[in-house]
Amino acid sequence: MNIHEYQAKELLAQYGVAVPAGIAAFSVEEAVAAANELKAKGATLFVVKAQIHAGGRGKGRTVKSGAKGVILARSVDEVKAAAESLLGDVLVTIQTGPEGKQVNRLYITDGVDIAKEFYLGMLLDRSRSQNVIMVSTEGGVEIEKVAEETPEKIIKEWVEPGQPLFAAQARRLAFALGLEGDAFKKAVKFMQQLYKAFEATDASIIEVNPLVLTPDNDIIALDAKINFDENALYRQPAIAALRDESEENPFELEAGKYNLNYIKLDGNVGCMVNGAGLAMATMDIIQLAGGQPANFLDVGGGANVETVKNGFKIILGDPNVKAILINIFGGIVRCDRVANGIVEAVKDPEIAAKVAQVPIIVRLQGTNAEEAKVIIDNSGLNVVSAVLLKEAAEAVTQALA
Repeated sequence: MNIHEYQAKELLAQYGVAVPAGIAAFSVEEAVAAANELKAKGATLFVVKAQIHAGGRGKGRTVKSGAKGVILARSVDEVKAAAESLLGDVLVTIQTGPEGKQVNRLYITDGVDIAKEFYLGMLLDRSRSQNVIMVSTEGGVEIEKVAEETPEKIIKEWVEPGQPLFAAQARRLAFALGLEGDAFKKAVKFMQQLYKAFEATDASIIEVNPLVLTPDNDIIALDAKINFDENALYRQPAIAALRDESEENPFELEAGKYNLNYIKLDGNVGCMVNGAGLAMATMDIIQLAGGQPANFLDVGGGANVETVKNGFKIILGDPNVKAILINIFGGIVRCDRVANGIVEAVKDPEIAAKVAQVPIIVRLQGTNAEEAKVIIDNSGLNVVSAVLLKEAAEAVTQALA
C-alpha cells in the first residue's frame, strides 16, 4: 500500500525524523491558509507539491496548465496561483504514463536552503533475508540510474531481523556520505530514527530522495516515499486508514474485494491462472504467441464457481481484452470441478453477453484433467480447450487474428 508524501512525513515526524514544516491542502483556499500559517511561523519561501502516487513530480507537467508538479513560490499570492494551476488538472510524469493522474491534494511546505543532497533508502533484501539500508551521494537522482551508471556510489548496510540499526552501522553510512561534525551526528540519529519507523510500521520500503544537508548542518527529509506490506495492515489500522483509493486502479480495488490477486497491464489477453509462478509463465507464453497480457490474475488454489465468476467480471471489465486464457493446474482443486465452475460462470447472464464476443481458451492440467476437457468440449459454449501450453498459445494467436 502506498501513501502520499504529506502522510509519509507526518508519520516519520512521529518517530523523531526531521522533516520540513508542511500542511496538506485540498482546495485553493486551504493552500492559501496553509501558506499564511507557515508564514506566521517564519517561512519566507514556499514549495507547492502535487500529491499523487507517482514519482518524478518535479519534472512532470500538468495537461491543461503545463505547470510542474513541484512549484517554488515566493509569496502567498504565488502559492495561490500554483494551487490554481495544479488542483483538478492531470499531472503526467515518467511514472504515471501518458494518461497521468489527477491532482486532488497539495502539500504546502516551508522552503529549505540546501547545501547538499543525498539518497537514503530502506527495504527488505530478499536475497539475504535481511533489511538493507542504502545511501548515496547522488541525491535527487533516481537510484536505478545510479545503480546502472555508478554503482560504486551506493553504500549498503544490512540489518539482522529483530535487531536495530546499530550506531556503528549508521556511522559507517554517514561517513560514506562525507559528513562530519554536527551534520555527522545528526545523520546517525536520523538513520536510526528512520529505521525505527521502518520496523514499527511494517514498511516494505522507505525512500528519502533527496535527504538534504542545510547550511546550518541540519539533516532533513526533503521528500519521503513509504510503501507498506499489505499483509501486515491488519495490525496497522492507523496506517490502513491512510489509504487513498482514488489513486489506485479500480480493477485492482474490485479484485481485492474478492480476495483475488490482480494487477492491471496494458495488453489484450486476459489471464486467469492459479499460482503466481504459473501466472508468470502464462504471461510469457502469451507474449511469445504474439499477444500481450492484459493482467496478472492469480485465483489461488481453491478455484470454484464464485472465484471464476468474479475473475471473469474483473477481466471483462477491461475493454482492451480481446481473448481470455484460463490456465489451471489441478492439484489442491480437481480440474473437473474447475471446468464445471467455468461453465457455470460463463452461463451467468451478466457474463454471457460479454464472453459471446471474447473467445476463451481453457487449459486444465492435473487431477481429473481428461474429465475436465470433456466437460469443456461438451458445454456448447464459446470455449476452446487445450491440453498443452503450446496449444493454448496457438489458440490465443488464432483468437487474436
